[in-house]
This record gives sequence, structure tokens and C-alpha cells, in this order.
Amino acid sequence: MSETTNTNKEKKPPLNGRRALPSNNSNDEENEVPEMEAFGVIPRGFNPKDYLRVVDIHMFKEPHEINKQQHHTDKYYNPKLIVRRGQPFQIQIDFNRPYKPETDQFWLEYLIGRYPQQNKGTYIPIPVGDVLKPGQWGAKITHKENNSIRLSIMSSATCVVGKFRLYVAVWTPFGILRTHRNSATDTYILFNPWCQQDAVYLDDEKEREEYVLNDVGIVFHGNINDIKLRSWSYGQFEENILDACLFLMDKAELELSGRGNPIKICRVASAVINSRDDNGVIAGSWDNTYTYGVAPSAWTGSVDILLEYYSSKQPVRYGQCWVFAGVFNTFLRCLGIPARLVTNYSSAHDNNANLQLDFFLDDEGKVDTKITKDSVWNYHCWNEAWMTRPDLPVGFGGWQVVDGTPQETSDGMYRCGPASVQAIKHGHVCFQFDAPFVYAEVNSDIVYSRRAKNGTQVIEKIDTTHIGQLIVTKEVGRDGMMEITEEYKFQEGSEEERLALETAVMYGIKKETTRDTLYQPQTDVDMDFQVQKAVLGSDFKVTVTFRNKSQNSYTATTYLSGNIVFYTGVTKNEFKKHSFSAKLEPYSSRAFDVVIKSSEYLSDLLDQASFHFFVTARINETGKILATQKATVLEIPALRIKTQGDTVAGKEMSVTVEFTNPLKQNLENVTLRLEGPGVLTTMKKEFRQIPMNSTLIWEVKCTPKRPGLRKLIASLNCDALRHVYGELNVQIQKP
Repeated sequence: MSETTNTNKEKKPPLNGRRALPSNNSNDEENEVPEMEAFGVIPRGFNPKDYLRVVDIHMFKEPHEINKQQHHTDKYYNPKLIVRRGQPFQIQIDFNRPYKPETDQFWLEYLIGRYPQQNKGTYIPIPVGDVLKPGQWGAKITHKENNSIRLSIMSSATCVVGKFRLYVAVWTPFGILRTHRNSATDTYILFNPWCQQDAVYLDDEKEREEYVLNDVGIVFHGNINDIKLRSWSYGQFEENILDACLFLMDKAELELSGRGNPIKICRVASAVINSRDDNGVIAGSWDNTYTYGVAPSAWTGSVDILLEYYSSKQPVRYGQCWVFAGVFNTFLRCLGIPARLVTNYSSAHDNNANLQLDFFLDDEGKVDTKITKDSVWNYHCWNEAWMTRPDLPVGFGGWQVVDGTPQETSDGMYRCGPASVQAIKHGHVCFQFDAPFVYAEVNSDIVYSRRAKNGTQVIEKIDTTHIGQLIVTKEVGRDGMMEITEEYKFQEGSEEERLALETAVMYGIKKETTRDTLYQPQTDVDMDFQVQKAVLGSDFKVTVTFRNKSQNSYTATTYLSGNIVFYTGVTKNEFKKHSFSAKLEPYSSRAFDVVIKSSEYLSDLLDQASFHFFVTARINETGKILATQKATVLEIPALRIKTQGDTVAGKEMSVTVEFTNPLKQNLENVTLRLEGPGVLTTMKKEFRQIPMNSTLIWEVKCTPKRPGLRKLIASLNCDALRHVYGELNVQIQKP
């Protein structure tokens, strides 16, 4: 006896003067539950076997059985019972003799974490009653046969989400008898978008199928003038992914009692998805060197990243915005929170949140990179999660922006959201969380200014339409693009847009007025330029056009600067400088071509093949400056994927990936990746070299697990060429 008390003493948590119990923030830890809880001294003749005893519990947890079918959890590659909250599920208990309701008394107990407490929703005793009340914990007997009973159990629509342990407790006059710990009866309880009382309820079945059950999606990237798309495998149902997602909440130290609240879960997850300040899932890298890690463009989905983090507990290298958003989307869909990945083209990263991006020009009209701190991302990906917002006034529920990419700190950590999309549209940026930052990402103005000789700041141009021109997500049920710009902002220049801006300013967004600086733009000459669409490795041209709408003749000293940029709009280097003088006759237009040779850009190209052109022109007669900028992306060749033979679940099939090197150089140390949820787990292959103009062929054998329409996704990656993707839809037949 003395030995057992000693071990118990060691297990006691350290004393803490602030709380009686330590915080309960790990779903993984357990407490010991007594199998016999005596009411007092146990009399000599007491034999637990004389009383009602549980022999077996059937969970009906197979994918084809009633629970997983009704709860839309049959796709999870997980042997345990998985149900959604606020909806009844069935279990069967076998006793050692027929159950007699007049004399026998038993109840169920669900526990989660190390310190279960009833008032925290982490210890849930459920007596057996006659009726089930919707959205509240309860159990009733639906069927009795011999020694067995069938129970229908209802969970609360607000209950904690996670993995619960189940015990059956039987009352005897001398104490409570419990079943022993049995991990086979563990039950995962998830959010339920099918249940009206759940905070994540979504009323459209097609949308639920897309935003909760679809395990592949599309990332839109490139830029506003050249939209590109690639598939991403979310894989929320793959083996161990559910456990990995629950582990993220443990890692973020989210108190278990708060895990029924999607607002809290999104907020802590947006911090733990990135590795800044908490050693979270993905380490970001935007500097084009990815030593000791995987280049962001090489990932084809979230599964590898989450599983690596779950096993190593160390940040996975490397990610950029679409990787953070892809993994975040997997996390949300896996837990049952409807979610989608969103791309904002020409996204503002406004360092001092004053709703304007300041580009400072020097005397020649070139951008001065030393003092220009703000940047325009060609695109930026974030997520939207669907939920009610009882913490805000009525009308701000629905889609909420959450962003796991580390850009700025919020309450001291790199995280962003959830921010109501509706609140952003109407300028109500006072409502938590981080609405001003998101408002600036989609609504900033670009201000070009120049310091004049006398020290005053001269504003040369204000561009109010460049930022947040297009916001998109994947279509429901199809692979096309759906524009959602109008969810975030009113029509450019409309009365409502003005009003939303005034509201945002009233709620404390800094908007600097331009009154204290001189601003008299040249209005009678228009300048624009077009970049020719080009394939990586070829020459192309930039055409600058002027339109003189006045009766005066002008000459314009024009300067074109071509820069290789990260997709975040940060310049790596200037590869093209070209200036010319343009004679502008009255009431006429003129076009000037500038040729860009592949030899000028190939050696310095970054992994997204992005260029950024600035064109500035000084009208010599008036001294005024015209300025405009555009990003452009080169066409990158694609991978080709084919299948051979029959594609039948449970039968081996063959997949080939082909690629032809388009560059005028050999590709060295090439990595290919191929994955497809339900068809094959990620395969990788390294190739030492692909000579120029030669074709590589890689054949893989695999055995698909599930019938239905599946998607194969491949990527190719090497230092000279990144963002090479291919995909193929495959119909897997039933055996």
C-alpha cells in the first residue's frame, strides 16, 4: 500500500497559488480514473460480480456503419469513432445479464485531458433518460435484446472539440464500478456545419461538400494581369492528420474548455501555423535560398508538412503565403470548420497602417529603394473560416479572414484574425481581430512623392485603384475561379465606398490627407504600358504608350526600370534600365517598344519568375512627372501526368510524369513530387540532370484506396526552375 501512495505523491502537480488545478491544455494527457469508487468501508461479502457488469461496448465506428455515414466522417482514415457535435450517434453495450431499469442504474462518462471538470465541459456524466433534447448532452435506450442495449447519444452543440475517453459507470450500494480504460472506445467529437445550433452551421449542402469535405483545392497565384492556378492537396482525412491537428491546439496551449469556440481556435491557430514566436508548424523564407529545407514551391499539399511537424515537433522548412494558407485550410476543414483559401491580387503590406503605400522617387523619377519601406505583393493568400460572431454586433458573422502568414504582430504575436469580411467591407474596423490590417491590404492607395529642392514633399501621383483589384477563391463544386472582390469592398468610386472609407477613418484608421503637400498632377497627358506575354527563356517587349490630349507639343524624358522581384514586391535587383526621349505632338498618341532579352534576366531570376516594371516620364515643359508600375509573370512550362491501364480501387495502377526542359541550359539536382489523396501517398524522386530540350519520364506504381473522382498533383523543383506543376483528374472505379 505504501508504495502506491508514494508514486501518487510524485505525480501531484506543482502547487500554484493562482489556481487550484493546473491548466488543462493538452488533449493528449490523461488522468487515472478509479474502476471502483467506494462510498465508504466495503463490507466483507461484497463481490462486484454480483452486480450489473459491462462485458463489451460496440461503437459502430467502421466507415460503412451508421455513425460515420450520418456524421459525414466516413472519409477519415482513422479506426476510432468520429462524430460531429449536436447530432445523435449510436453505441451498443453488452452486459453480463439482461438490464433491469427498475433496479440497475448506469451512466456514461466522457472525459478529456488531464484535469477533467464538469463546469469546464471536460468531464461529462450522461444519465440515461427518456428523451433527447436537441443540442444538449443526453442518452436514451432505443433497443433492448437479451443482455444488450442500444443507446442513442446526443452531444452538446457547443461541446469541446477533441478526443474524448469513454467510461461506463454502474451504481452499486457500496460504490461506483467503472469499465477499465479502453482506447478502442475513444471518441473524436468535431464541429458540425450540418447542425443548426452549431456556431459553424452552413445551410447549403453544396458549400458544405466543398468547404468541409473536399480534400483538394486550388491556389490562384501569378499576378493580376496573368492569373495562374495550381492544385493543392489538403488531405484532411489522411492517416494521423486529425491527431496532428489536435496536437496543434495542444502546442498553442489552448485551454481545453475553450476548444468548443471556433473564434478562439482560429485565433490561436493563426499564430501556431507559422514558426515565429512559438516554434509553430512552418518556417517562412522569402529570400530564395532554401538550404536544409524544401523550397516553398515544391510542396504539393499539407499532409507531409503536418505529419513531419507532428513527429519532429520542430518547424518545417520552408513556406510562403500559399503554404501557410494551404496548411491552415487543412486544419480548419479537418476539425469541421468550413474554410476556403482566398487570393488577393496586388495586396498591400502597409508598414505603418496609414492606408497608403509610400513610394519615394529621386530627382530622375526612379523609385528610391533605400527609403521606400512599403511593398505591394503580386498576390497574397489567406483563409476565410465560416462561423457566427456572438462577440460582435448582429450581422458580422459568416466568413472571417484568418491569416497564418507572419506579416505583422497582433497582441504581441504573429497572427491575424478572425476579422469579419462584412465589417471590412463596411469600414467597421473597430471590431476584433485585426480588421484594420486586412482593410489596408485590400484598400490602400499608392502615393508617389518626390522631395523637391526646397525640401517640400511633392506628390507626383496618387493611384487609388491598384491595390486589392481582384479577390478570388475556387468555385464551389468546380475547378474554376470565383471572384469575391465585392464581398470585401464596394464598387471603386461609388458613394458606398466613400462612406465605408469615412467609417474606417472614424474608427481610427490613419488616413493621411494630402492637403499639406503640393499635388497638381499633369492631367492632359496619359501614359500607360503593356508587357508582352512570354514563356520563360524567351525575349519579349514592353510597349509604352503616350496620349497627348492638349494643343501643346511636349517632350517626355522617359525612364523604364525592370526589376526582378519576390512575389511580395520586394526588389532583388534591377536588370534593365532604359531611357528615351518621347516627342508628343498635340492631340495624338505614340507607342515606344523596349525589348527585354532573355540573357538580361535569366541569370538572376527568382523562383516565381516575376518582374516588376516602373515607368516614369518627366514632361520637360512643365517639370511634372507621370508614373506607373506593373508586375508581370513569365509562362512556366507544365508537367504532364498520365495513367496506364485500369484505375480500380484496390488494384495496382501505373502513373507517369513527363517534363521537357525549355531552358537554354541543363537543369541540375531536380526533385519531382507526386501525390493524390486516396490514391497514393507522396512519392519523391531526385534526378541529377535534365539536359536542355530533353524530356524526363518518371513511372510510379500505386494502389488506389478509395473509389470516386480523385486528383493527382505533381511538382518539379530545382534552383533554376521552380513553380512547375501538373495535375490530372482520375476516376477510380469500384472493384
